[in-house]
Amino acid sequence: MTVQHQPRWRKIAFLLLSALFLSLPGAFAQMLALPDAGVNHKCMAGRRVGVTDIEIRWNSPGVKGREGKIWGTPVAHYGFTVLGFGSYTESPWRAGANECTTLSFSTDVMIEGKKLPAGKYAFFIALYPDSCTLIFSKNTTEWGSYFYKPELDVLRVTVRQQKNLPQSRERLDYTFADHTDRSVVVALEWEHWRIPFKVEVDLKSTTLASIQSQLSGGMGFDPPSLIAGAQWCLNNDVNLDEALVWVTTATDPNLGGVKSFAALSTQAGLHRKKGNMAEADKIMAAALDNATIMEMHGYGRQLLNQKSTRKLWVFLKRISRKMEIPGPPMWD
Repeated sequence: MTVQHQPRWRKIAFLLLSALFLSLPGAFAQMLALPDAGVNHKCMAGRRVGVTDIEIRWNSPGVKGREGKIWGTPVAHYGFTVLGFGSYTESPWRAGANECTTLSFSTDVMIEGKKLPAGKYAFFIALYPDSCTLIFSKNTTEWGSYFYKPELDVLRVTVRQQKNLPQSRERLDYTFADHTDRSVVVALEWEHWRIPFKVEVDLKSTTLASIQSQLSGGMGFDPPSLIAGAQWCLNNDVNLDEALVWVTTATDPNLGGVKSFAALSTQAGLHRKKGNMAEADKIMAAALDNATIMEMHGYGRQLLNQKSTRKLWVFLKRISRKMEIPGPPMWD
């Protein structure tokens, strides 16, 4: 081999070795997952409010003997500051450690009364001695807040922190409190500070959207699911036209023909809400013919609570005849 041909052969050898490596099983496999050093714990927490799923992911630093030296220091700085290490932009605190903290919401929510669309957000906090500005950003892949861009903010809200946790919390944590069917208070807790904010959902609209989505799939062919969706709409006085389609489909003799009290009484109730009184009475009579003793008892108590004298009178007359119990002469 002449000297001038050596570079060419080296190039060929490199290409062959590269092809051999690429043919090895797992050459492009992900990096093996191993425990980290445990300095900042990887954490996740979640809560469901109504039909809305809330998920938080963060890295949890420890106080590590720095009590009284956390807030307003380089550990958790006030306001916006240039963090260095290749970052030249003023950034808020990352509200955790390592990668940016993220919050996810499966539906639209309200944060302290301000609307935030469904989605996943990076979560930052601009700390001040007596208030905190919570920041929800579109950039969920950055490292901490080193490359923060204010133009990617979706929402900012201001809250007041509490500085009197009775015991110092060693690890930064996110907690949930005051949970109701349509709201929950999320709080960052670390050392003696607690930074709470209220998350609220529009329970009626989010539930309706969830029902409509479910019934547009396989559940749309399931009579019990159609009846349950129609019942919810009747009870909440929404989406009556579509609900009537659902329950009519479930009771259609050509499509399954469910004739239970629950199905027929729901259908009758929807007709009554829409002003179709004659049709409602006709269907309700059929519902009572298919009712169990407990269902009849429940319906009677419902009429009592509604103080519907005429309907209660007709109901009692019908039940007495069905059970062959003699009634007062005026019933005849």
